[in-house]
Amino acid sequence: MSFSYPNNEKLKSHKTIDLLFSEGKSISKFPLRLVYVENTDVTNSEKVLMGVSVSKKYFKRAVDRNYFKRVLRECYRLNQNILKENLSAPYAFMFFYQTKEKLSYQEIEEKTRQLFQKFNETVK
Repeated sequence: MSFSYPNNEKLKSHKTIDLLFSEGKSISKFPLRLVYVENTDVTNSEKVLMGVSVSKKYFKRAVDRNYFKRVLRECYRLNQNILKENLSAPYAFMFFYQTKEKLSYQEIEEKTRQLFQKFNETVK
């Protein structure tokens, strides 16, 4: 299993992002939220497109938002095998950090694992 997060797995399409927010389903594991939708507009061979977001509402300084986006991307990169293990169709995901609390990397990674396992149970 490769632990990479290549450009072709990054969610960049405005059309797909709009679809995520209009028709996507959501699951949460405080302080993380995962919005997902089955991706019918597959232009590449990847089964997963992932985007990350940290709200300006919670962290006013861009430095803090960028730090938590890096942490979320790293947690996804290291735990993507949990997310991808039972996928039968391509999915698009948006991964949110939703609290003012500055949790440690270890806490965020543990919550990420729990969230991905919760997603797998939901999709089965």
